[in-house]
Amino acid sequence: MNKKKIIPLALFLATAIIVAGAITLSNRKTTKKMTGNTTNTETTANNSDATVEFTTTAGNFTVRLFDDTPKHRDNFLKLVREGYYDGVLFHRVINEFMIQTGDPESKEAPAGKMLGSGGPGYDIEAEIVYPAHFHKRGALAAARQGDQVNPERRSSGSQFYIVTGKAYNDSTIGMLERQMQMMQQKQIFNELAKQHKDTIMALRRNRDSAGLNALQEELVALTEKKAAENPATLTPAQREAYTTVGGTPHLDNQYTVFGEVVSGMDVVDKIEKAETDGHDRPVADIKILSAKIL
Repeated sequence: MNKKKIIPLALFLATAIIVAGAITLSNRKTTKKMTGNTTNTETTANNSDATVEFTTTAGNFTVRLFDDTPKHRDNFLKLVREGYYDGVLFHRVINEFMIQTGDPESKEAPAGKMLGSGGPGYDIEAEIVYPAHFHKRGALAAARQGDQVNPERRSSGSQFYIVTGKAYNDSTIGMLERQMQMMQQKQIFNELAKQHKDTIMALRRNRDSAGLNALQEELVALTEKKAAENPATLTPAQREAYTTVGGTPHLDNQYTVFGEVVSGMDVVDKIEKAETDGHDRPVADIKILSAKIL
């Protein structure tokens, strides 16, 4: 590993990994954690595979919810039963990336209004089942606030996105995998640096460059060891999906994927191609008219 790629210890407190095209929410509103249990009726309904059909102004599509992400599944079905999504806009649409919806503040929102910060008042514990579930075309996943304010990667209580993405050739997939490995190394290194925060600050105050360099070398070696024990690689299923149907691999293992589109992907594609303003909101509103459990 090229040690120049490791963030210097003296600067680690001011660094952050920024991934282009993150699925984030506005930070201007705080949320509380989801609490309470579902009713007996809901629990019974949620014990088997669940599918939900959305009727939109662009057409209909149907999603299947995964059983191994039960908190997201149950919450999603609860909101559908309540009619929560009826009248909500697709407020963020990016070609060859994804379509996003679920902000209740988008209902009857005037043209030009910035959207994306609304929700039910709670968030949901992350259920990242990776690599079983990943960001292939058609994946259904939960939006969330960024790592800087949400290190536990808790999901929005209502906002979700559907992946469109694009297909990659073998060369690009190899490059993405190397980027994954570099990101993994940075994350390991930053976590180790945080564990040694007091020592680092003391060395900085004493202007002990030799001590800082020695500690950096120690942490670099430990980073390489940890990364080698569990290297970041794409599975055969990921490689096949990303080189055929496509997707958004740079989001993998960072957001909860809790379902997939099973019909009506042409409608999702139609929404994806909509003309948008400078905030990625469709110029002509695209609305969820209703959602129902099949």
